[in-house]
Amino acid sequence: MTDTSDTRPADSEARSAGQSALHRVMRYVPLIAPVLLWAVPCWVLLYAGQHWPLPVTLAGSALFALGLVAMPLAMARGHGRRQQDGAAIVGDTLLGTGWVLFTWSVLLGVLLRLALLLTGVGEGQDRARIITWAVLGVSAVLLAWGYVEARRVPRVRRLDVRLPRLGAGLDGTRVALITDTHYGPLDRARWSARVCETVNTLEADLVCHTGDIADGTAERRRAQAAPLGTVRATRARVYVTGNHEYYSEAQGWVDLMDELGWEPLRNRHLLLERGGDTLVVAGVDDVTAESSGLEGHRAHLDGALSGVDPDHPVLLLAHQPKFVDRAAAAGVDLQLSGHTHGGQIWPFHHLVRLDQPALAGLTRHGDRTLLYTSRGTGFWGPPFRVFAPSEITLLVLRSPGAVT
Repeated sequence: MTDTSDTRPADSEARSAGQSALHRVMRYVPLIAPVLLWAVPCWVLLYAGQHWPLPVTLAGSALFALGLVAMPLAMARGHGRRQQDGAAIVGDTLLGTGWVLFTWSVLLGVLLRLALLLTGVGEGQDRARIITWAVLGVSAVLLAWGYVEARRVPRVRRLDVRLPRLGAGLDGTRVALITDTHYGPLDRARWSARVCETVNTLEADLVCHTGDIADGTAERRRAQAAPLGTVRATRARVYVTGNHEYYSEAQGWVDLMDELGWEPLRNRHLLLERGGDTLVVAGVDDVTAESSGLEGHRAHLDGALSGVDPDHPVLLLAHQPKFVDRAAAAGVDLQLSGHTHGGQIWPFHHLVRLDQPALAGLTRHGDRTLLYTSRGTGFWGPPFRVFAPSEITLLVLRSPGAVT
């Protein structure tokens, strides 16, 4: 567990500066990123000292040019106004493939070339060919492995979380967390059912979904989301919106989750009581809700905690980890979040850290507040997970004097 309590103000300032820099960079990403993703590996694999036969060079260049043109066009048709699932699958797959090729073209194009040079292995063209086959081999293995990782049912990650204010009567409370299921263009109804079966084996008191259920409207993704209605909890099933709900008629998702038997915690709370002790379970809309224009949708922590006894411990559901600054100021004991996907495809996590205070796992913020950030249960966009495995999380809450 990382303790950030002594450095939170400095971290907040640094994060604000990082977010400003990220926002400036993001303005140009749609123009620059596709060119870099395909031009860099094209240069490394085909031109940097290679001297391939002309037909190979021309065919390879045409393939990279096709990727450069097809990726943004397919993503625009798939995720834009037309919402064509087939186009989205093609665009997302090309995006993931381009990112992996770009990453390893840069890394192996520099590090492996330097290693070959220092060890005196090969001449100019021989070294270039070694790098080419190394990039293609590593990328192929990672893409195949990453696809399997993305499509499998997540492993269960279990950990005890000690809350100093948790009463002995609530010691051992089992909280299951799923998040970022991202039901989307690839039909994952069977996967969804198997995830829910796994959650049911945990015999949780409280099951939480912290948003980003799907990419698409509730009407369109209903079949994939329907298994959520089979999830069992001894006390409650609770849900908060993520940012992706606000791209896809968020109120429809709130209504569907209510229909499936989940409690949408839209800036409100419920009480979990056992053994004479009480735990406040609160939730807020995603931080992007207010800018969505939907009436009544906003992240309102004061409303969520209205009427709460200040002596009771608070478990808060908030989709994005960066909400933890507000949670810590309000004295929340534990915040559960998702959103980051753990980076999903390495080394994208470095960009995620510019926008969020935590990538994955349990961290401390301020004197009291713990934050658990899940790497997510599904995946967004590219059907790959590289060095960022998905998870279903079981948190066992412990009171101060409990023996685990």
